[in-house]
Amino acid sequence: MVIDFRRKKMPSQPLRIRGEVVEEVEDYKHLGVVIDNRLDWKSNTEAVYKKGMSRLYFLRKLRSFNVGSRMLEIFYQSVVASAIFFAAVCWGSSIRASDTNRLDKIIKKAGSVLGFRLESFETVVERRMLNRLLSIMDND
Repeated sequence: MVIDFRRKKMPSQPLRIRGEVVEEVEDYKHLGVVIDNRLDWKSNTEAVYKKGMSRLYFLRKLRSFNVGSRMLEIFYQSVVASAIFFAAVCWGSSIRASDTNRLDKIIKKAGSVLGFRLESFETVVERRMLNRLLSIMDND
């Protein structure tokens, strides 16, 4: 996979690596994260938003079946939050404010289903980034 990050696209010969022609792409999904040639993360955030909303639906369904609050919280952390915050250490601090607000809306809706306030997207990403940084610094 080759992503061309130049602002001005130059007509060029087909790109070759080790003699083989490789395809240039606008975006690529790698390990569940959509990477595009502008690194603006809009397409990734859109995918995360859709996944989060579909999983929020199941959280609401569970609540309608009178599932206990502790079980709802476990479901949120393991199913909904895992989708929203997957690899957020890589892309979470680089997204636009409008994208952060969209993800925060899912979190707020989930908090209303659970009956308590959840941490914002930005807060969780900052904490996870700090934890990752500290674990890297502690590693000899």
